[in-house]
Amino acid sequence: MNIALIIAAALLTAFVAYMVYSVRKMKNMAAVPESEKILTLTDKNFQAQTKKGLVMVDFWAEWCMPCKVMGPVLNELAEDENFKATVAKLNVDHFQSISQQQGVRGIPTLILFKNGKEVDRFVGVKPKDFLIKQVSKYQS
Repeated sequence: MNIALIIAAALLTAFVAYMVYSVRKMKNMAAVPESEKILTLTDKNFQAQTKKGLVMVDFWAEWCMPCKVMGPVLNELAEDENFKATVAKLNVDHFQSISQQQGVRGIPTLILFKNGKEVDRFVGVKPKDFLIKQVSKYQS
């Protein structure tokens, strides 16, 4: 019985150490430079940029680790000639009023707008293929 407790304690200690290491590594992860094809939205241009066509808006923050994970995925989508939506980003820390208007409660949140109206919403980290499939539903 004592050996089982010692083994369990050692495994728990190793797991906790690994988690601490992982969190520190992610915290220090540099943000991937943004594609030049990604629109940066503000409270001044949000309505104008989302009112025409299909626009996928990433609501994000600099301190958000899952948002950093989404960076390369969004870059790939923005650079993909076959992706039929405009990719845009809005920093929730800088433009809280827009985030509140859109009902964003967690980040990353991706909202897909078609001609100014929300047609779909995705919360959390999503793979490129999933986003392509979802956007294809709204192409006309």
